[in-house]
Amino acid sequence: MHVSSLRRVCPAILCALALVASAQAAGPDKKDKPTISVKVSPIVGFSPAQMVLTADLRGGANDYEEFYCATVEWDWGDDTRSESKTDCDPYEAGKSEIKRHFTIDHTFNSAGDYRVEFRLKQKNKVVGRGSADVKIRPGVRDPGGIDRYSTLPKASVSNRASMSASRSRR
Repeated sequence: MHVSSLRRVCPAILCALALVASAQAAGPDKKDKPTISVKVSPIVGFSPAQMVLTADLRGGANDYEEFYCATVEWDWGDDTRSESKTDCDPYEAGKSEIKRHFTIDHTFNSAGDYRVEFRLKQKNKVVGRGSADVKIRPGVRDPGGIDRYSTLPKASVSNRASMSASRSRR
């Protein structure tokens, strides 16, 4: 009877040991990874538009090693990128703290829909990312942009200009 009890308990013990081993292999930080949220202000702009982007790290451990002293890269979606790296003290578990708030501005010179991507990197490996969509409408200096949204035909605009000029001569 003692052997049959042991047969029932052994699989449960082995299963529990396997779970503990897999949790240790994953590392204690895997469950404590902060999430990345990226926001843009204003939501829509007219070219050329200076937009302010903010990336926030929410939740997770304050000493999350992969995010500690990471290189920050912004991919603007307009074929340009910005990157910054800071000097930090060596990482110490429980003592080192990650930076949680990043703000930057960027000017979009042309109309379009852009996907801006924020990345945290250790060496060349991306360890965290977030993104936001930016909508830029044509502005006055954007070639052809004003005519696409104008309700008046081009001739009417030039006729009004010549009418204004003739009134000012009187």
